[in-house]
Amino acid sequence: MQKLLIGSLTALALAVNVANAETRTIKMGTVAGPETEVMQVAARIAKEEYDLDVEIIEFTDYVTPNAALADGSLDANAYQHEPYLQAMVNDRGYDLAIAGYTFVYPIGAYSEKYDSIEALPDGAQIALPNDPSNEGRALILMHNQGLITLNDPSNLEATPIDIAENPRNFRFREIEAAQLPRVLPDVDMAFINNTFAQPAGLSLSDAIIKEGPESPYVNLIAVRGGDEDREEIRQLVDAYQRDEVIEKAEELFKGAAVPGWIE
Repeated sequence: MQKLLIGSLTALALAVNVANAETRTIKMGTVAGPETEVMQVAARIAKEEYDLDVEIIEFTDYVTPNAALADGSLDANAYQHEPYLQAMVNDRGYDLAIAGYTFVYPIGAYSEKYDSIEALPDGAQIALPNDPSNEGRALILMHNQGLITLNDPSNLEATPIDIAENPRNFRFREIEAAQLPRVLPDVDMAFINNTFAQPAGLSLSDAIIKEGPESPYVNLIAVRGGDEDREEIRQLVDAYQRDEVIEKAEELFKGAAVPGWIE
């Protein structure tokens, strides 16, 4: 009986150790490209300092990472800003929360045909990201430049139907964000997130319209609601918000990544 009890306790201890080991792995979703390389630095720090394994899973679109987080396939993701997260929560009913902040990646408007917004002709064709909030983000920039007038310039989810005045008769094409660099040669101007601009060889310094450092669109680390204070998540956020990570972002984005956790 004593041997049986000892054996049971040993088995229980092993099961607990296995369960604990499993919790030391975080499945992190990122969008393929330089943001993944930045996350790899944070993953190395998390392993060295916390013995936390960060398994990075790459995506090529803006929708799937939140779906994977919501259904439990991921523990966290890092690719979006708060207005986009809120739009997805409102639209799809996800229970997601913010665990920490990463960088502001300014959006820019690029053109292969014109070197200034003044040079844009009347009736110019302009490509916009078609995902929630980023489309509004681009239109708000156009409003601020005096190119169009929005009914409500504070509406982060504005679309072309919310344009009150379009005196230069610009034509708009709504395109999946990842495809915008490919359509750039076919349009007069395209608003491209830095996530996709940098891998396509576009520099924010070349954009004819761009956000400044005051942008409210700070990217973040998202988790399922209730996981914000989970130990492994807090350790991951701490590993991310380090000087080594800032240095890697500076190397990759050439000044187009501003730390969002430093006031």
